[in-house]
Amino acid sequence: MDEKLVTWHQSLIGKDDRRKLHGHGSVMIWFTGLSGSGKSTIANALQQKLFEKGINVYLLDGDNLRHGINQNLSFSQEDRKENVRRVAEIGKLFVDAGVVVLSALISPFEVDRADARALFDEMEFIEVYIKCSIKTCEKRDPKGLYKKAHEGKIKQFTGVDQSYETPRVPEITIDTDNMSIEESVEILLTYLIDNEII
Repeated sequence: MDEKLVTWHQSLIGKDDRRKLHGHGSVMIWFTGLSGSGKSTIANALQQKLFEKGINVYLLDGDNLRHGINQNLSFSQEDRKENVRRVAEIGKLFVDAGVVVLSALISPFEVDRADARALFDEMEFIEVYIKCSIKTCEKRDPKGLYKKAHEGKIKQFTGVDQSYETPRVPEITIDTDNMSIEESVEILLTYLIDNEII
């Protein structure tokens, strides 16, 4: 792209104006973890609680995005990187719009999650590691993906033939081997309240 042809147009209405209108902060809450760990379930439950509190909230689910904006991407390392980049860029727009935006996607590589974080100002990106043993994830296997991966029907499946890099310093770690959905959501709500985001 020729940068000389593209100019950033400053809006007369800014992020702070939108936050003031909504009466709460805006943030990107990035759920990461293995397939079957509980990312989408917890993100959906948190979305419901925030909605009930009158918070402007939106969930970007990894599977749903692959039906639209990311439908041309495979599960190769290169395409996973692009998947994360696109979701982060969308999330940045939501944060600028004054919305609490949640994303639930495996995002297995630390460098990609770090690149996503770099798009946001301080305290605008909350990484939530949904920690769950591979044994439990395989036992749950809600979509039957682990079974297919072990049978060789799915290639480059995280946790089977593609690695998952555990977050080094996530803001929040939720162990779904030992925590209920309700307990998990309460931890997240408490963090958002304590940090004056909502």
